Amino acid sequence: MIRFECDYTRGAHPRILARLVETNEEQSPGYGADSYCEKAAEIIKDLCRQKDADVHFLVGGTLTNLTIISSILRPHEAVIAPITGHISDSETGAIEATGHKVITIPTQTGKITAEQIRAVVDIPENVHSPKPGMIFISQSTEFGGVYTKEEMLAIKEVANEFELPLFIDGARLGYALASEEMDDVTLADIAEICDVFYIGGGKVGALFGEALVIVNDKLKRDFRYLMKQRGGLFAKGRLLGVQFEEFFKDGLYNEVSKYAVGLSMRVKKALNEAGIPLAHPATTNQLFIEFTDEEFAKISEKYVLMPWEQSDGMVVARFCTDWGTRVEDVEAFIADIGSLK
Repeated sequence: MIRFECDYTRGAHPRILARLVETNEEQSPGYGADSYCEKAAEIIKDLCRQKDADVHFLVGGTLTNLTIISSILRPHEAVIAPITGHISDSETGAIEATGHKVITIPTQTGKITAEQIRAVVDIPENVHSPKPGMIFISQSTEFGGVYTKEEMLAIKEVANEFELPLFIDGARLGYALASEEMDDVTLADIAEICDVFYIGGGKVGALFGEALVIVNDKLKRDFRYLMKQRGGLFAKGRLLGVQFEEFFKDGLYNEVSKYAVGLSMRVKKALNEAGIPLAHPATTNQLFIEFTDEEFAKISEKYVLMPWEQSDGMVVARFCTDWGTRVEDVEAFIADIGSLK
């Protein structure tokens, strides 16, 4: 079987693994106080053009989300997010378990708009309800789309007006930056627009790890204490620094992201030619394909895709590419898609 159901079925990019092996016998201070984390952080700050940013390395996305969100919100405050957002839909109530409500906004595309956010926050204060305290969006979205620069700037305008920090979940940030819709967006633009974001590693070729970048000075205080309290201060922190230094020292992160998105767009073109629709607009490494039950059963004889939605004789299945997706597997999938109709 050829697996396309997600972008974390493989271990790690060979260069990442090789670097971990090369440095394996070295001894270094723990908890991120090592030269690799320091070097990786400096590279990231340079790329973000934010020399005063704080960079912290955590193991996974859910841990990163709950740690930063709970550190920002006061006890009575809530986070605004799309109803499809990872913190709303896929983290087993991790945010609510910290004592904070997730205020969800309906969306069909995985994106929310500045106007929707304004409608939530521009209302009289109501002491009986949680107070909106920050905004959460994902880049790319859980449906494989992206927020354009204009959309992000519009959200930031509302965030500034109501003094709400803007947090970007970047679990798949590499794939977003590789999207054709993001030609005019850089890591520095992301850092300029939001107050805090993270650069996902685990879904973009790392063995594990996320790099959290805190730009807003007001959000930096005591964050390492809070990381420790939430279980996020990794004893062997240098394993995270080694990976992110390798990712960013010469553009590997961008290279693998563009590779995966390029293959995904080849499949998108083939689906369009075969008359097989996508359930959601997508320009990254995730496609959500609409199959009839019969088509899905046929394609599932050879390929593993993740069933996402099922109704009325139809299946929406997630298809993902990643750093290690083989061109020949994509070509075989395209040929088999063409034979479905």
